Amino acid sequence: MKVIVTADHAGYELGQELKPFLEELGVEATYTGPNTADSVDFSDYAFPAAELVAKGEYDRGIVVCGTGIGMSIAANKVKGVRCALVHDVYTARVTREHNNSNVLAMGARVIGVDLAKEIVKTWIGADFEGGRHQRRIDKVSDYEA
Repeated sequence: MKVIVTADHAGYELGQELKPFLEELGVEATYTGPNTADSVDFSDYAFPAAELVAKGEYDRGIVVCGTGIGMSIAANKVKGVRCALVHDVYTARVTREHNNSNVLAMGARVIGVDLAKEIVKTWIGADFEGGRHQRRIDKVSDYEA
């Protein structure tokens, strides 16, 4: 599995933690966020990362900002992206199982590093259940077209 990780200035520190953590899980990870915590615009990082997931160059993406809200809104503007803003382990699992999310958004000012790692581990390990959920995902995809 290949995962792209990006962040803005508020998510910089958490973003830096996630790449090596993903590699510990056996996931190929690339970090494309800023190299400092200097102020940047979240959309400048969310759009390119989401586009790479939508094009299939990465299997999944993780986007981090202060609350996760801005990154999730921006990522969801990219056709083919199903970005879920998650701040707990339960929704991390369910967003994969039921919604087949391909981008995970988190808020660095909302959750700590340890919880973020548990969320990522759960999200990476969960599989889409298909079935009745596929019908719902298809409706979203059809609407995008």
